[in-house]
Amino acid sequence: MSARPQPSPRKAPARVWQRMLSGRRLDLLDPSPVDIEVDDIAHGLARVARWNGQTIGDHAFSVAQHSVVVESVCAVLEPGLRPGERLMALHHDAAEYVIGDMISPFKAVLGDGYKDIENRLTEAIHIRFGLPARLPPSLKRLIKRADHICAWYEATQLAGFGATEADRFFGSPPRSIRLELKPEAPTIAQHSFVARHEALLKEKENRK
Repeated sequence: MSARPQPSPRKAPARVWQRMLSGRRLDLLDPSPVDIEVDDIAHGLARVARWNGQTIGDHAFSVAQHSVVVESVCAVLEPGLRPGERLMALHHDAAEYVIGDMISPFKAVLGDGYKDIENRLTEAIHIRFGLPARLPPSLKRLIKRADHICAWYEATQLAGFGATEADRFFGSPPRSIRLELKPEAPTIAQHSFVARHEALLKEKENRK
């Protein structure tokens, strides 16, 4: 008698969650708002470098620091923003605490798969803090404008771009907004992000 063929060993399912320092386990494909903590977000973003770390200074210019600047620029561009809208501006790149900051050319190469994961994470983050799952179109446009203004100053002050080159990629910033950027240590950027989050969240709750 010939031996029975043995079944192929089953492969262990791929791990699609990340353990956070808070102890939470965040599913990357189906993120739950209950597994999201602002301390985890701030810790991660403060250690994610803008421009792939290709900036001057003793520290990288982190996504946490960038986020705080963008939120403040939004408030200058649109002084009537409500606290919840400013909170969404602060968290406009919050998904990057999990997936990192991919430079725009690489995002284009990765395509829709990257964007889908980013959108799911952003929606879960919004829901966790009592915000609309998706950005209203007008707020999305405002954040994009503020993001480009901040990116222009990052490019020219930290990343070695000339003004003409930065104008081509990000547009020339309005003369009414002047930024002086200096990369902060991760612990300082982390603290600043959490402090701004808590202040805006408190203001949002007080307006109910």
